[in-house]
Order: sequence, then C-alpha cells, then structure tokens
Amino acid sequence: MNMKRPLVIYCYDAYCGWCYGFSKVMTRIYDEYKDRMDFETLSGGMIPVESAQHIGRMAGYIQGAYKNVEELTGVKFGDEYLWHINNPDKSDWFPHSEKAAIAMAVFRDYHPEDTVHFAADLQRALHIEGRDLTDDEAYRHLLEKYNIPAEAFYEKLRSEEYKEKAYYDFSLCRQLQVTAFPAVLIQTDDLKFYLIAKGYTDYQTLKERIDKIESQRGRETESKDS
Repeated sequence: MNMKRPLVIYCYDAYCGWCYGFSKVMTRIYDEYKDRMDFETLSGGMIPVESAQHIGRMAGYIQGAYKNVEELTGVKFGDEYLWHINNPDKSDWFPHSEKAAIAMAVFRDYHPEDTVHFAADLQRALHIEGRDLTDDEAYRHLLEKYNIPAEAFYEKLRSEEYKEKAYYDFSLCRQLQVTAFPAVLIQTDDLKFYLIAKGYTDYQTLKERIDKIESQRGRETESKDS
C-alpha cells in the first residue's frame, strides 16, 4: 500500500512527566503539520493497573525528577499536583495508566483527529491541576470542551470494549518497540517506520527530522513517477 499521507504516531503515557514536558512541542508539531500528515496518539501503559502502588512509593523519586523536567523543557508543575508529591502521607493516590488510556480510546471515537490535544489536556489535568486520573470524575471538565455527551462517555469509560481498546494501544506500542515515553514515529508506507523522537525532543530538532523525511519521500515519489 502506498500511503497518501504520512502517519505521525505519538506514543505517550498520561502519567509520564517527560511526556508532560513534551506536550507543548507535540501540540505545536500537530498544529503545524496536521494539514499534510495524519496523527495518531497511542497510550503506552507505563504503570500497569496490577502494579499500582501508593504515591508514597514513588514520591521521593518524583521530587527530584520533576525539577529536571522543568529545567530542560520549561514547563511548570502545578501546586495541586506537587501537594501529593510533597505530602504523600496525606495523599490517597494510587496511580496507574489504565483509566486515562480508556478515556483516550473513548475520545478517539468522537475526535480521532484531535488526540494530540486531548493527550496534552490529560497531562495538564494531572500535572498542573492535580486531578486523579484513576477517578472517573477527573475527565468531566473536558467533556464540555470537546462537546462529548457525559452519559455516553461514562458508559464507554466503564465498558469492557473500551478497556480492550486501551490495551490494544499498549500492545501497539510494544509492537513498535517503544520502551520509553514519549516516543514519536512516522510511518510513510506499510513497512516503513522512522523513529524521530525517543524521550524529550525539542521542537526544532523534531521539525528538522520531519522535514527531512518529508523531503526524502517527495524525491522517492518523483523518481517513481518519472
């Protein structure tokens, strides 16, 4: 199959701090290239639900790591999020990736073209607003923004069908050999994939890699047509 438009595949996890740091880069790339490339966002399943532990088990690590993310990427973590990190003995958080991945699968039904922005909104909800993404109510404020009917959304969020779709995302990330987040790939043909970001990547570097692949694809198309 000769794809008409390249497909940009964004592998992320809602609980990944580096993905939060990368979200402004990725949304800018999406806004710039969406008219000539297709975009797909896959949830990575970084924290399996069966491995969920109280936030106190990882708070010490995050207390140092979030400062590195801020320094390199320029984002800021919100006080509401940091309260749980700095007061883990008072927090009731047991983070896992499953619920946010199901929410992404549901969202894809309504706005398949806008998953990059929804991923950024989930990142903001957690890392700035301090919403618990394992709680169904953490998503309600986004439903009005995207004109999604609440009753239908929550029915799907609690369904086995959309849970299976979330786990299909996890398996696709593994098939693409993505072992860390964020990661971005471009698919230009059935079997042709390019890994263009592994971990945080700045906008200019990512743009240059995309433009190089786009230019190469253009030359290949010209040579086939001539």
